[in-house]
Amino acid sequence: MSAETSVPRPRESGVDISDSGLLQGLLSQSPFAFAFFDPGGRFERVDEVFADVVGLPAERLVGRAPGELLSADLTALIEGSVRGIVAGAEVEGDQRIRVRTADGETHHWSLTFSPIHDDKGTLRAICLVGVDITDSRQVEEDLRRSEERYRSLVEAQSQLVWITAPNGVVEEDAPQWRAITGQGLEEYLSHGWLEAVHPDDRPHTEEAWREALRGRTMFEWSYRVRTRASGYRHFEVRAVPIIRHNRVVEWVGANTDVTPQREAEEMRGRLTDQLGAAALRTARLQGATAMLAEALTVEQVVQVIIDVGRTALAADRSAVALLDVDRAALKLVNSGGIPDVPGAPGEEIPLSHSSVMTMAVNSRRPVFAESPESLRSQLVDAGGDNEAITGFIAHSDERAWVGLPLLAAGRALGALRFSFTRPQKISQEDGVFLEALAGQCALAVERATLFEREHRTAETLQRSLLPDRLPVVRGLVLAQRFRSGSRHVQVGGDWYDAFVLQDGRVAAVVGDVMGKGVKAAAGMGRIRNAMRALALTNPPPAAVLTGLDRVFEATEEEEQVTTLAYMVVEPGTGEGTLALAGHPPPLLVSPQGVPLLCDGEPGTPLGWPTSRRQFRFCVPPGHTAVLYSDGLVENRKRGLDAGLADLCSVVTEAPAEVVGSPHMLLDFLVDRMLSGYEQDDDVTVLAIHVPLATKSD
Repeated sequence: MSAETSVPRPRESGVDISDSGLLQGLLSQSPFAFAFFDPGGRFERVDEVFADVVGLPAERLVGRAPGELLSADLTALIEGSVRGIVAGAEVEGDQRIRVRTADGETHHWSLTFSPIHDDKGTLRAICLVGVDITDSRQVEEDLRRSEERYRSLVEAQSQLVWITAPNGVVEEDAPQWRAITGQGLEEYLSHGWLEAVHPDDRPHTEEAWREALRGRTMFEWSYRVRTRASGYRHFEVRAVPIIRHNRVVEWVGANTDVTPQREAEEMRGRLTDQLGAAALRTARLQGATAMLAEALTVEQVVQVIIDVGRTALAADRSAVALLDVDRAALKLVNSGGIPDVPGAPGEEIPLSHSSVMTMAVNSRRPVFAESPESLRSQLVDAGGDNEAITGFIAHSDERAWVGLPLLAAGRALGALRFSFTRPQKISQEDGVFLEALAGQCALAVERATLFEREHRTAETLQRSLLPDRLPVVRGLVLAQRFRSGSRHVQVGGDWYDAFVLQDGRVAAVVGDVMGKGVKAAAGMGRIRNAMRALALTNPPPAAVLTGLDRVFEATEEEEQVTTLAYMVVEPGTGEGTLALAGHPPPLLVSPQGVPLLCDGEPGTPLGWPTSRRQFRFCVPPGHTAVLYSDGLVENRKRGLDAGLADLCSVVTEAPAEVVGSPHMLLDFLVDRMLSGYEQDDDVTVLAIHVPLATKSD
């Protein structure tokens, strides 16, 4: 605090401090704290302000020494100042002291000591004048803290503070700027700071700075600054005009070093790109794996590989070849995977021939050729004919190649070939993705090969167990349709049968062994043979189903589910009996095309303990009974109830000539019921038609 807060020294001309009226008037009207000491340092007079400061009554202080009543620090200050004045020394003015009041508040006081002489120059007393500077001290403290916080904030944010004249000319030094850039003071002043800005950023920075000067608007910009080490760091700058009386008096700016943030952003960008690419590769691999898992045949697997090559790799051509171990050659599965140009391999590629596919199979490792030069070098090193290779490259539009071995448990199954009509950079991450893709393709090829082998076996077995032809019986017309779902799924356990019993009646059956493959086909064969034997011995439907239950319990597994519809019908009259074992109800079609579903008890599948029942089921002359498997009416998109309703609806749409012919009727029903749906099961249909009687009959 400056001495401006002190009061003027009292006049020293003949003042008689014993004049109580004069002194009391002075003290009572003053906001200052007054105290008078004799040359010995004892209190002579104090005002109420001083008494309040020290927390003691004025009458108690008078005549006492400060050390007897006051705190140690205040006593030391007073006694030291009094001794100094008595000794004729110059005593420092504006001495600061902190005093705690009776209510616990802290106040700051500025104390000034002055000598009082009489007319003869004799020291009569020492005057203490105190000024309460608590408020101004708080302002000072707040200002100091604000400055410290600002300085700390600037330093923490790596900010460089600078000041320019109103016209933007640098006239004051900025040591932090020069410490970073290495500029000398003369180099920095005026517009020299621009020389440290990166040449590519300098023109735009200068123009933006001049625009801010013209408009007296905030200047916000970013640029690169050359450092003392000749590198560059990124800075963001913000400058504001200081305006007084509508005039710019100066510009104050701060540069913030944002290099770490920029580097972090660039790193995050690179990591984001890498993670995005990795996520994309993972998603593509998952998609390819899902599609390969649904592919059942080698043909379907090859199509998936071609699709993946086009979508996931952006390959222009994709080729798949399987290994023929006996012939030591690769056989192309798909046509068009290799361009038909001079020097290109044919559909059968001997392992001794040098190509990306044979190299991949022989080495059990991927082959990457990112350019024609790389391909030529690798093929020649592998023993290929340089002239033939050069001719192939010259005539082909391909410019990059990938060869991948198809390996299952270390055993080579074949190879993949992807080609591009442009040079292709294969990164390490791409290589890992391609190897993983090849592994999934190899598993799919192996699975499809085994499936096709089992499928052929099961289909042969299934066909062998179905009757070659239906019996020809007077007074009855039999027709069947069997459409295998094996094009898309494994062979199932559907079957049909019809044979003449000993009494001349005809037994007809349609059954379904749940499951797929050889196991289902074999189970179907056992049940069919057992049913024939039981029917020829004891033909009533209830007796046959009861016997089949016992056979089923003895020969089939508990989880096996088998259903069937079995009927015995009298030729000519159509009188018959029917029993169901958990099978869809037969359909009766009138000559007028009116459908009627049998409402007999559906029963339970074979092997379930139940009392088997049969009921009358008549096929009047002119009518047709249709037995069918669930593949006709039920699929993944259509439930059984909806399928039965659709079946009845289709019958009503059949023309008269179709209704009158069991063969045409079955074709009509199968075509219409499967239209718009993907067949995912075998479809078995058996028609029993009783023709109208004629005169010749």
